[in-house]
Amino acid sequence: MATEAQISKSKKTPKFSTRIVRRCWKCGRKRGYMRKFNMCRICFRELANKGMLAGVRKSSW
Repeated sequence: MATEAQISKSKKTPKFSTRIVRRCWKCGRKRGYMRKFNMCRICFRELANKGMLAGVRKSSW
């Protein structure tokens, strides 16, 4: 879990556009972030396994 200071710091508009820090809306994690779902890989997997994400299902072959 990210601290409140880290989350608030990443919400500020940076001086340069390449310094944008995208964080998971659920836990605040910045690594393993998926832009399409606006969350990290761990939260994505939890919600996908519960069936909470529309159009996402586990692959098998």
